[in-house]
Amino acid sequence: MEVHHHSHTSRKKWTHYFWEFLMLFLAVFCGFLAEYQLEHKIERDREKQFIRSLISDLKDDTLIITKHIVSLRKSIVFLDSLSTLMDSPDLAKNNGEAIYYTSRIGNRIAPLVNNSRTFDQLTNSGGFRLISNPETSNRIMNHYANLPELRMVEEIFKSENEAYKAVASRIMDPAIYRKQIRADGSVARITGNTALLSYDAALLKQLGFYAVQMNGSREGMIPLLLNLRQSAGELLTYLQTTYHLK
Repeated sequence: MEVHHHSHTSRKKWTHYFWEFLMLFLAVFCGFLAEYQLEHKIERDREKQFIRSLISDLKDDTLIITKHIVSLRKSIVFLDSLSTLMDSPDLAKNNGEAIYYTSRIGNRIAPLVNNSRTFDQLTNSGGFRLISNPETSNRIMNHYANLPELRMVEEIFKSENEAYKAVASRIMDPAIYRKQIRADGSVARITGNTALLSYDAALLKQLGFYAVQMNGSREGMIPLLLNLRQSAGELLTYLQTTYHLK
């Protein structure tokens, strides 16, 4: 009778299992590190992209604010002249052409249209979490925190302008106003018969009063705009220096 011997598998040493576990752990850990580094790089690239876009916005804003200040100062001169011409019916009767021109162009001013698309995106999409430097976030927030006060003064001006128009509608002839508009939308001086609808002294004084009020609001806007422009310039320099961007 044959005797069959069963083969026995040799048992692996515990060190073999240890090294298998260690190699598996290192493979998983290195994969995690690689993924973490990739995500970190993507976030840094997105941060730099946001900063580039913000730099572009600030450059635009600096030019926009400068032009806005120039427009405000010109408009102040026009309404200042108008308020003087409203001092008496005699002055009004002798300066119809100037009154129609200054009354029409003097109150023309749009709110500041600044470029805040990147800031809005950072705020609305949670993009500020990508800004790694807390000082950078604080500087950006502090700059755009200057806008609400300006918007408040703009709203005051808007209400004064509505009151001004209500009085002007009782003094100015709309037919002459229509003749003043050029094809490109600009306002022209009209010579000839430029009589007012009314030379009532009280009504003229009321229009002059609103002109003075509106100029007061504009005078209040200018230092706010100068401060906003300076803040934009300082933030622009900081971002360009910190992130080594032009």
